[in-house]
Amino acid sequence: MLLYNTTYHVDASEEEHFLIWINEAVLPEVIAEGHLKNPRLLRVLSHKEPDSACFSLQWEVESSSVLHQWHLSMGMKLNEQIVAIFKDKVIGIPTLMEILR
Repeated sequence: MLLYNTTYHVDASEEEHFLIWINEAVLPEVIAEGHLKNPRLLRVLSHKEPDSACFSLQWEVESSSVLHQWHLSMGMKLNEQIVAIFKDKVIGIPTLMEILR
């Protein structure tokens, strides 16, 4: 099993709007699509820049090939949405990790 994490750096002026977008648009859509499982949304407390907030959105995914399929079908669309909605006020940094235990 793999863990797909995206760490978002969010301008403080967009924090509330970002959380609404994640909870009301992103999570339901990705859950309904079915490739990514067991989402967790966390607030990052360390390495915080002034006037910003950091969040980690984590998903379990069966394999890198399943993640690649998801990225082609949905991930690219979500990336385009985040740029259209938030411009340079939100930056996402994805990381793929292997769950060892």
